[in-house]
Amino acid sequence: MQKYSALHKRLEVEVAKRNSSLELSFEKPDPLLVAKRYNSEYIALICALFGYGNATQILKFLDSLEFDLLYQSETEIKNKLQRHYYRFQKPQDVIDIFITIKRLMEYGSIEEILYSEYRKEHNLIAALSVLIETIWKLHPSQSYGYKFFFLKPIDEITGSGTYKRYFMYFRWMVRKDNLDMGLWKKIDKKDLIMPLDTHTFNVAKKLKLLKRKSYDLKAAIELTERLKQFDSSDPVKYDFALYRLGQEQIV
Repeated sequence: MQKYSALHKRLEVEVAKRNSSLELSFEKPDPLLVAKRYNSEYIALICALFGYGNATQILKFLDSLEFDLLYQSETEIKNKLQRHYYRFQKPQDVIDIFITIKRLMEYGSIEEILYSEYRKEHNLIAALSVLIETIWKLHPSQSYGYKFFFLKPIDEITGSGTYKRYFMYFRWMVRKDNLDMGLWKKIDKKDLIMPLDTHTFNVAKKLKLLKRKSYDLKAAIELTERLKQFDSSDPVKYDFALYRLGQEQIV
């Protein structure tokens, strides 16, 4: 019989409580709310990568986008998105992002791109690098907003960034419950990495789940390994609960 610590029990209760579609609404904003409307790995990627900043503003911006443009010509994309912008992404960046995702749709499945690398050693960091490399080959741009959106491939585990938005997207695609979409079948949820944002980072430190002081990829991996002690088959199931505990200032 598994022995539960007080913290483990608390997190399990939070996971069960938060595993509800009621957790996704305009009163409790999350980009997953928009992503779930379309049942598309491509549109979900756009939603996830715009998932930074104020959650209410993220939803407002995502609701302003015409995702049907992904099935139209690049000229039509340029014409229709000339007035759309969000924080670091100027209108030209939004146009380039849509053109990139359109080309990615024509290139092939995102899951298959990842799986081509993932199947070797079940390493999602290496697989993510392959995906980002593919994106940059399809449509390179040197603007700050575009680079911030798609990021650069991970050559090695360094102190630069947590890749939170991509790992959140992987959670949406791989896990299947009342929150996550579960569209992918070839990647095991046990290999997911925690999508570490500032809320989760601070909550994890307060709960003594994380020792590392730097907010980086190594911290995301350390937290994932710690949560595997609670559930080795699905460590990232605690992500949404930890995020909400921080966002709602419960911890």
